Amino acid sequence: MKNKKIFLLILILMSSRTLAETIFEDKFQNPEYWNFISDSVMGGVSTGNVQYKTNEKETIAVVSGNVSTENNGGFIQIQRKLDKVNLVNARSVKILAKGNNQKYFIHLWTKWTLLPWQYYQSSFTVTEEFQEFILPINEFKKSGSFLKKNINSKNITSIGIVAFGREHEANIEIKKVTFD
Repeated sequence: MKNKKIFLLILILMSSRTLAETIFEDKFQNPEYWNFISDSVMGGVSTGNVQYKTNEKETIAVVSGNVSTENNGGFIQIQRKLDKVNLVNARSVKILAKGNNQKYFIHLWTKWTLLPWQYYQSSFTVTEEFQEFILPINEFKKSGSFLKKNINSKNITSIGIVAFGREHEANIEIKKVTFD
């Protein structure tokens, strides 16, 4: 009986550990996977860029620019396709970032977000020191009424790190993005 209890305890510990394991991690070693996009693709006038700072230990993506709401604009972002990544068990997005004490967003697109203005969104506010932000996928908000209320993580096709929605100078440094 004692051996069965120990075995059950080990199984419980292993299963809870499995839920917290990293499913996908990007530390920007392959910057070609990421694309910089601004609202200029839709007639907006926001400007910016992404640069990659590399030392022997890590690569950091630095997204900076001017976000303008003129001409119905209002965003700059870096985006990565994830359609070949199995995220079926993903429960959260983690981002390790710092910046200029501003609010930024993670946007997730799924196979059901067919139009450019459809996405699921969660926000975080960076400080001047690197912090890890944990954003539960079930708390992302849909951008429009035609989307399902909640995301099924197996349907996620891409992720964006976005400066969005208001006039401001963007400056965010990201060390890694993880799905757990």
